Parts: sequence; C-alpha cells; structure tokens
Amino acid sequence: MSSICSDVPLRSIFLKFPLAWEKKLIMKQACKNPVPADWVFHMQMLDKDACLLDNNKLRQRLNQLQDLLYLYELQLKDILENTYHRTNSRLFSGNRSTQHEMLLPTTSGNLIVYDQDCSAVYNQKKTKSGYYRIRPRADREPFLAYCDMSDGGGWTVIQRRSNGRENFNRTWDDYKLGFGRFQGKNDEYWLGNDHIYDLLSRGERSLKIDLMDWHGETRYAVYENFQLANEQDNYRLWFGTYSGNAGDALSGGSNFEHQWSASHRGMQFTTFDKDHDRFLAGNCASENKGGWWFNRCHAVNLNGRYYRRGRYKGSHDDGMVWSTWHGMWYSLKYSAMKIRAPFFIDSESGDAISTSVMRTSEYKEQGNEELDFT
Repeated sequence: MSSICSDVPLRSIFLKFPLAWEKKLIMKQACKNPVPADWVFHMQMLDKDACLLDNNKLRQRLNQLQDLLYLYELQLKDILENTYHRTNSRLFSGNRSTQHEMLLPTTSGNLIVYDQDCSAVYNQKKTKSGYYRIRPRADREPFLAYCDMSDGGGWTVIQRRSNGRENFNRTWDDYKLGFGRFQGKNDEYWLGNDHIYDLLSRGERSLKIDLMDWHGETRYAVYENFQLANEQDNYRLWFGTYSGNAGDALSGGSNFEHQWSASHRGMQFTTFDKDHDRFLAGNCASENKGGWWFNRCHAVNLNGRYYRRGRYKGSHDDGMVWSTWHGMWYSLKYSAMKIRAPFFIDSESGDAISTSVMRTSEYKEQGNEELDFT
C-alpha cells in the first residue's frame, strides 16, 4: 500500500479535478486513506495518455495549416505567373497595347484546382463537364483539360475534332506541348504528348474514342491498357484489347494481310518535321496532314485534314479517317479521344464503373453534350 500524498505527483491529481474545492477535497481524502499502488500507476498512465493525445492533435492541426499554407502559396504563384487572371484586371494590366487576350473557359471548371486527372475532379463532386486545371505530377505545372462527366464521368479528353477550325498539321514541338482552343465544349485541341504521357504514367488507363459521321450516326472504340512511351522513345504507342462498334482500326483492321503495314501498335509518333514512321519512301505525316502514330501509313488518322460532308478525293487518303467504319476515303465530322482508369470508382456511391461503353442508342437517349453541334 502507498500514500497518494507522497507517491502521486500533484499535477496528476490537479489535471483530473480542475476546480479548487475539488482539488482540496480529493487531496484531503487521499492523505487520510492509503491508496493501492496500481491505482497510482493507473492515474499516471492516464495523465501520460492525455498528454500524448493532445500532442497528436496539435501535430495534426499543424500539418493541416502547413498544407493550407502550401495551397495558398501555389494559388498566389498561379495568379502572379499566368496571364489568364489578368485579362479583365487593371491591376495587372501593364502595357495593354502589347498584351494578348487569352480566351477563358466559360464552364464551371475551377482554374485553381490541382486534381491529378478528371476522375479526381469527379470525385470532388464536380460533376459538370467543363475545363479544369489538372496536375498529374506534383513536380510539373498544372494545365487545362476538358473533363467529360457524361458516360460514367471522370474522362480526361486528350483530343477533339468537331469543326475544322484548328490546324492539326503541326510541328513536333506543338504536338509535344499541346495546342488548340480551350474554351467551348466543342473546341478542337490536342492536349500534348508530354501531358498525355504524365496522365498515363499514373497507372493503367483505358482509351475511349467517340466518333460521328456527317449523318449524325455515332460509333465508339475502347482499348484497354492504353500506354505511351516518353519523348526519348518518340511517344511510342501501345494498347490492349479492343471493344466497341467502330471496328478495331488501331490494330490495322480485319484484313490480316494489311495489318503488318497498317497496325498502329508499337508505332512511334511522327510529324512532318520529325519522321519516325516505317514508310521508307516518304513521311506519312506530310502526306496525311497531321501528326500520328503512323506505320506505312495508317488505318486510323484522327488528326488528318478536316473534309466537310464526308466523302473526299485527293492524291492521298489524308482525311479524318477510321477505316473500319467508313473506309479510307470518308472524313468524319467528330472525334474525341479520352482516357480513364479501367474501373473508375465513384467515391460518392462507392460503385465501380466499368469502361465498357453504352450502345449508340443509349448514348443518344442521354443527350450527350459532346455530340451537340448546334
């Protein structure tokens, strides 16, 4: 047996009884009656646990404040270094005679959101299609991309053709960094091979390609395990299993004899100023008016010349082509290439959404925004 007057620190007792009269009462009773040593040890441990809990809470709060400070620093850097914040501001106007106005997205996308991709944007309950700033790698600057929140949500659009206003017969550096307009829901652009590579390096991704002809008919193709090498390997293309109703044109079509020269699997990216195709007699990008993963030369070229009304003639089959649907001499009206994890998890519902896509009739019934050309 032990006396609490001599063995228990006063601080242990006072912490448990904050009021003065309670302190006096407990100390008076404790000094009259011996207290078991195990009770003393228990009180000391409770005091230690309380201190540890307080320390952990303080550390958590400190980490939260540090994260918030870092976010504010990034936002301030973004405001000071980028021109899109200045277009309507006199504070940053500077020399307005030499300032070029940049078109701003009019959708609901938040320009100061640094989610890793559009799936992360969707999981933040931002479920309206639009332009968002994403950042797949923390060591690189964020960039704008269109997030398609239809068809299950969370799709990052890496290419879109819809009106022929954008020139896709561009240099290697243009395709590397990206080009186009990032304002309207049907604006044409190429996201940039570096950005696409960063998005794909985060894990397995599926590619979905939406197509429309000049009669308003739609098709789609889905490729599992869509991969891109880095610039050192000239953004070499790899992809896995096909599904859909547009035909497996990326694999070279159904004609086995033609696949060895038309399949795009394993092909490097080619532009008119950097030739990496297998066509020894020329440059496929020069002939077909756009950068692509050419073989000798192609069964697919969604970056080709934009011919209106579908059927076209010329010295080369240089249209916007998906050969397994309308053949090589029909130029499509619309295409969108978009990527997402093969089993996208909707964080709100907890449901896994497969990349398998709806039938065309279901696609139209839902009034998909991407196919609205009005």
